[in-house]
Amino acid sequence: MNDMTRNYLDVYTTDGGKPIKAWTRGVPVEEEARQQLVNAASMPFVYKHIAVMPDVHWGLGATVGSVIPTLGAVIPAAVGVDIGCGMAAVRLDGITANQLPDSLAATRSDIEAAVPVGFGKHELGGAQHKAVFDRDIDTIAFQNWVWDNHPKIGRKRKDRLEDIIISQFGTLGGGNHFIEVCLDENDDVWVMLHSGSRGIGNALGQYFIELAKEDMRRYFVNLPDENLAYLPEGTKHYDDYRYVVSWAQKYARNNRERMMVLVTDVLRRHLPDFTHSETAVNCHHNYVELESHFGQNVLVTRKG
Repeated sequence: MNDMTRNYLDVYTTDGGKPIKAWTRGVPVEEEARQQLVNAASMPFVYKHIAVMPDVHWGLGATVGSVIPTLGAVIPAAVGVDIGCGMAAVRLDGITANQLPDSLAATRSDIEAAVPVGFGKHELGGAQHKAVFDRDIDTIAFQNWVWDNHPKIGRKRKDRLEDIIISQFGTLGGGNHFIEVCLDENDDVWVMLHSGSRGIGNALGQYFIELAKEDMRRYFVNLPDENLAYLPEGTKHYDDYRYVVSWAQKYARNNRERMMVLVTDVLRRHLPDFTHSETAVNCHHNYVELESHFGQNVLVTRKG
């Protein structure tokens, strides 16, 4: 940690809990968010400390803008219901700001037609869409696994789940998700977008949050907040959650890559010739991964 970083760091200790390292000096933090941080730090399986980002604010169970490392357990609500939500960006080489048309209205309309937003989805009858669907995310195997292990996630028939997964692949969703044509400090043109695992990720997240709560009630586990309900390592629910999170995070990444292809295809019809290499950025900000820190393999949950 350099001196500049240290200037913005406050370290809080909690009664019986792990330290909270917060990069929030000079940043107002709502009281509800502070209490959530204290609650999370009190969980016995938190490893070393909780890290807090300057954009921290209240969330479900755990704050948005926090990093929670754990040993031997995972908190589904700390990951959230938009599993794998994140950002992607590419630079369009060979074109700069002064080559953009005076109005991008037609471009926007065509992007909206190519990438369904809100509750919109792709038509399943589109052979081209099915042809580009990335089977590397093992949709059929996942669908069969869900039906065999947790049929409630599938809701109706077995084939309905696959329909949802494929029709929402390459779609933006709603809320704070967006697609943006933007400029950098050199007036280079970029495409940036924000989205995640869509309806299937939401269904998975909500299902396992409730499953964790049921387990806490069944085993009389007292929590400072019921949304900190956790799944202990070594249980079937823990293993199941790790499986679906891994799948949903891969789906989210592929979803962003597919949208980027759809958007750049539209831009080729409206802008001067350009090229672009592989996606410069494609990263989650709602996710959990096994990582090595301080000589220990730990599950690290990052939210927001």
